[in-house]
Amino acid sequence: MDGTIRKNIKVGIRVLVVQKQDQRTGKLTEGVVQKVLTNSEVHHRGIKVMLEGGIVGRVQEIK
Repeated sequence: MDGTIRKNIKVGIRVLVVQKQDQRTGKLTEGVVQKVLTNSEVHHRGIKVMLEGGIVGRVQEIK
């Protein structure tokens, strides 16, 4: 599924996100979505979410 489309992202699903400080390296962090932060339906760099544990990043891949 596409991580740039908001309707694909639900609380409780497992995703891979890129954090702001990791955007240059592309390092991905895996976690479970606690909250969806992006309000728009589509975002070209990925929907911004907060993972359980407080990590914020943009969804790159849905597991």
